[in-house]
Amino acid sequence: MKRILFLLLACLLLAGCGGGLDRDPAAQPPKTDGTTSGQPLTRSLFAMDTEMDLTVYGGGEDLLDQAEARVGELEGLLSVTDPGSEIYALNRDGTGTLSEAPLDLLTAALDLCRETGGALDLSIYPVVRAWGFTTEDYRVPADGELAAVLSHVDYTQIVVNGDLVTLPDGMEIDLGSVAKGYTGDTLLQMFRESGVTSALLNLGGNVQALGTKPDGSPWRIAIQDPSGEGFLGVLPIADRAVITSGGYERFFEADGQVYWHIMDPATGRPAKNGLVSVTVVGEKGVPCDALSTALFILGEAGAADYWRAHRDFDLVMVTEDSRLLLTPDLAETFQLWEGRTERVEVIAP
Repeated sequence: MKRILFLLLACLLLAGCGGGLDRDPAAQPPKTDGTTSGQPLTRSLFAMDTEMDLTVYGGGEDLLDQAEARVGELEGLLSVTDPGSEIYALNRDGTGTLSEAPLDLLTAALDLCRETGGALDLSIYPVVRAWGFTTEDYRVPADGELAAVLSHVDYTQIVVNGDLVTLPDGMEIDLGSVAKGYTGDTLLQMFRESGVTSALLNLGGNVQALGTKPDGSPWRIAIQDPSGEGFLGVLPIADRAVITSGGYERFFEADGQVYWHIMDPATGRPAKNGLVSVTVVGEKGVPCDALSTALFILGEAGAADYWRAHRDFDLVMVTEDSRLLLTPDLAETFQLWEGRTERVEVIAP
């Protein structure tokens, strides 16, 4: 699960993600019929195991009804735990025909697995389950057990032939690392086609913006401090996704050690490469969703090298020793939260 808190300064709305969100109803923007472009129309729902908030200017309740229905459809197709989903059936049977949305997302995710050299691996699901993160029955698996499940982790063995997908024996895949990004991309395209030019989505912390705020000013997105001490700073954005992965999101402690849910496919253990938080800012949700996880696994040097090689996204990294690293374009607009004293370091081009 990706986590980030975002701030809509124009509406005095503070929203967040995770299993529980304390809400002040008086702080919410007024719910309208959506016929006035300057007034927000909002919808909150629970799906994909997280709270989601949709805010659009114009479009009407029927558009949000359609959006909510589409979220439910995608969850029904992509869920790794729902016996009725296509991904569940694929994992159970080892082969299956996928419909358009799961197939498109699987294909895009496999491309990102290759581009990141396997730092992102869709077949890591059994490893995550072995550590108890799928059930919250947390445990440190024995070396032999871990080696056994890790032997089935290898995205290169997934075979896609048209719409037919085949997995080797013992492999299970999970599209959770990209599902919310895909959902955000899908909803924003739906809004565009309906004539909406200003909208903001918070899908369990995956923030995606359509256009600017109605007055033409950028959305202002607050980045959470991984230590839990409020916010680090604010990013002004327009037509961008802002997606964060952090070790602070889901973790447990055992025998004095902290174990978090972001697993390194090379070791089958929590990725510990000196980072505690990675935020990716880009045009589309799917690559930002995937890269926030993959770059966390690659670590500071690997993430910076990947950015230098691609340069089609921006990056905020927080290190274990509390350094704040930003790509050059973000460093020009990022504003430290009031009272923060961190020194912003610019990642060298």
